Amino acid sequence: MPRFSVFPTFLREILLRRPLSRVPEPTMAMDGAEQVEAYASSGRADGVMAAASLFHSALVSTVIGKCATVLDLGCGPASQLGQIAQFNPSVRFVGVELSSRMLISARSHLAELGIDNVDLRHDDITRLETVPDGSVDGVISTMTLHHLPTSADLQNCFRQIRRVLRPGGALYLADFGRLKAEKSVQFFAHIHQDSLPAVVVEDYVHSLRAAFDAADYRRLVAEELPGTARVHTTFGVPFMVMIKSPGQPVAADLRARVRALRRSLLPKFRTDLDDLRLFFRLDGMTDDPFR
Repeated sequence: MPRFSVFPTFLREILLRRPLSRVPEPTMAMDGAEQVEAYASSGRADGVMAAASLFHSALVSTVIGKCATVLDLGCGPASQLGQIAQFNPSVRFVGVELSSRMLISARSHLAELGIDNVDLRHDDITRLETVPDGSVDGVISTMTLHHLPTSADLQNCFRQIRRVLRPGGALYLADFGRLKAEKSVQFFAHIHQDSLPAVVVEDYVHSLRAAFDAADYRRLVAEELPGTARVHTTFGVPFMVMIKSPGQPVAADLRARVRALRRSLLPKFRTDLDDLRLFFRLDGMTDDPFR
C-alpha cells in the first residue's frame, strides 16, 4: 500500500473510538464461477495478492517447521496452500473447504503445480467432521474466518481447533481486523482496484465489513487456546489480525527462496509486502524470514 496515502486512514482509525458494526457477508461460501475464478487468479504467484500470499507463506513456514500434519481451514482455490506446501515438502497438509467449486479449482491448481503433499476435503470449519480429535500438529488459516456468519460460529471454529490440534501444536490464523470507518474500508478495498476484477473489489468490501474485532480473537484465544499463540495486529490500524505460535528460523535455502521471490515482485507489490512486515514489527512481532 502507498505509505503516504495511508496516513489519513491511519489517523482516522486511531482517533475514532468504536469499530464499525459488523455486517456478515451475503453468503458463507464463495461459490459463483466468476467469483472463484477471479479470486483464484488474484492470489496466484503473478496475481495482485501475490505479496500478501508470500508474506503469509513465509510466516507460516516459521511456525510449522516441526509439524508432520497441518490442517488448513478454508483453503479456497489453494493459491495460498499450494505455495505453503511447496515451501514445506516434508509436511503433510489437509485442506478443508466448504465451497465445492473452490475445491475443483484447488485440485486443478495443485495438479498443475505437481504437489502431492496435500489432501483436500469438503468440510465446514465450524464442525470439521472429517478431522479426528488430536490428529494434526498444526492449524493454519489465511483470510477465511471473516466468512463465518456469527460470533457463535467463530467460537465453534476455535473449539474445533482445540479439539483437532495436538497438545503443544502450532497455530497460524490470519484475517482482516474490524476497522472503525467506512472510509477506511473503501480505502483498503480499492488500493489495487485497477489491477483487480470488479467482483474481487466488491468481495473485498464485504470482507472488511464482515471482519471480527481483534478483541474477539483475544477473548477466544484466552478461552479456547490459552498459552498456544499470541494475537498480533497491524500497528495503529487493525487492518489485519494474526494469531501466531512462536516461530523458528527457517532453513537457509527457504530463506533464500522467499527473499528471491520478494525481489521478483513488482515494486508496488514489494512495497505492500514490506508494509505488512513493518506494521507487524511495530506491534512486536520479531519473526521475519525476509531479513
